[in-house]
Amino acid sequence: MINKFWLFFIVFGMIVAGATGNMGKLTQVILDNAQRGVNLSLGLVAVLTFWLGMMKVLEKSGLTALLVRALGPVARFLFPSVPPDHPAVSSILMTMSADLLGMGSAATPIGLKAMRELQELNPDKETASPAMCTFLAMNTSSITLIPTTVIALRAASGSLNPTMIIPTALLATLTSFTTAISLDRLFRYIQKRGRRQ
Repeated sequence: MINKFWLFFIVFGMIVAGATGNMGKLTQVILDNAQRGVNLSLGLVAVLTFWLGMMKVLEKSGLTALLVRALGPVARFLFPSVPPDHPAVSSILMTMSADLLGMGSAATPIGLKAMRELQELNPDKETASPAMCTFLAMNTSSITLIPTTVIALRAASGSLNPTMIIPTALLATLTSFTTAISLDRLFRYIQKRGRRQ
């Protein structure tokens, strides 16, 4: 659907540029922005490679395992229906760790694995379980301590202080996480009350 919107904007822009005699300017803008996109992509690759390397260092040093252990009580609180020794718990904790460190691209495959493992515990295969809903809410609105992708984009765009976004991102993600989990609990409570009546 979104591709149709983009196609409309491109065609409409070309029609307007042609009608107003600005086709030369349009061509120049397209070429300039294509070059800028390539430069941005290369800068982004460099910064993301650095942060992926840092993630490996954290993993090898044992800090990731320490973070996973520290998040254990949070996972038990958020997912009381998941047995503590089930493989889904490990995947959930790894996803939470990756999200905290701003490695959303690393969290995605682990999150998909966690969802498959939660589906194994789901008695109704046609409907998402409460644990799956909580995981989706948590993963979508996760707290991020180091927003590596945003830092990489800011650095690639020539920002003088690309890490200045960290406090704002932490506050925003903390707010979104608290709101998502609160709403998840509220809807679960409303659902339980509806079943009792």
